[in-house]
Amino acid sequence: MGSGIVSVGLALEGYEMLSQILLGLCLASFVILGLLTILRFVRFRHAMAEDFLDPKRAFGYFTYVAGTNVLGVRLFMEGYHGITAVFLTLTAVAWLVMGYVIPWTAVLGKVARPVVANANGTWFIWVVASQSVAVAAATLEPVSETATQGLSVLAVVAWSVGVFLYVAAGVLVALRMLLYDLRPEDLNPPYWVAMGACAITVLAGARIVEMAAAPMVDATRGLVAGLSVMFWAFATWLIPVLFAVGVWRHWFHRVPLRYEATLWSMVFPLGMYAVAGIYLGQADALPLVGWIGAVELWLAFAVLLLVLIAMLRHLLLTVFLPTRQEA
Repeated sequence: MGSGIVSVGLALEGYEMLSQILLGLCLASFVILGLLTILRFVRFRHAMAEDFLDPKRAFGYFTYVAGTNVLGVRLFMEGYHGITAVFLTLTAVAWLVMGYVIPWTAVLGKVARPVVANANGTWFIWVVASQSVAVAAATLEPVSETATQGLSVLAVVAWSVGVFLYVAAGVLVALRMLLYDLRPEDLNPPYWVAMGACAITVLAGARIVEMAAAPMVDATRGLVAGLSVMFWAFATWLIPVLFAVGVWRHWFHRVPLRYEATLWSMVFPLGMYAVAGIYLGQADALPLVGWIGAVELWLAFAVLLLVLIAMLRHLLLTVFLPTRQEA
């Protein structure tokens, strides 16, 4: 998700070589993660089933929907429209099924109460997944000759569901932060997804505004455009807050800053904010917003490089060097 969205932003700004490199990284990551997930399902099926029962982890499975659609949109820019359509079909079904299954298994079906005590930043991934479906549908619409109406309905419905889910997730996560003990360790990188969910809502809205005339789009175009600007403003406000939380966590409370996989939760929101700003600036004729997105893209790129280097170093020290010592 992180490498894919930054690749999209670099392509939009004309940095083709950098964009292609990140596209290759995105493709490799997609294949590796897919194979590892299949392997885990085959060998550790019980552990995966337990994930669906855990409100702290279950919503993470929506990354399949979001990540696949980000890659699909990037491949669309390379002319692979058929792959984007296949990805959208698979993810739309997964989004619909998981959207009913996961809330029931992880939240509503839990015997132990209160479940809100387990709410965290990963709950916003459901929002990201919903809006990724809207983005992919809106992206495909200009090249579709027979499914224009269906894509417009899917885009508007997924975007609308995502907006309501953002409000719901925001309320529940806020209640968890206000009603229960909040240690510095609890404010981990996945809370950045709150901003990423906001940003992808902006992107989806901007893409819907740009869609061709259709009954569903025409009925909501003004509302979508206005709310997209509001979501962009809130995402902009959240960025300094999230950085301040990081300083509070690692500087004042001395929580060790070391590599963990969840650090990629920072890369995607920052990249998505940049791409959303670029598109919103075009769709609503807001050049300042577009300029801010283009500038912030380099912050996202810098964070991606730092996290990537930290990940490679972590793999070297924990996987490859111990093996050499044993040999």
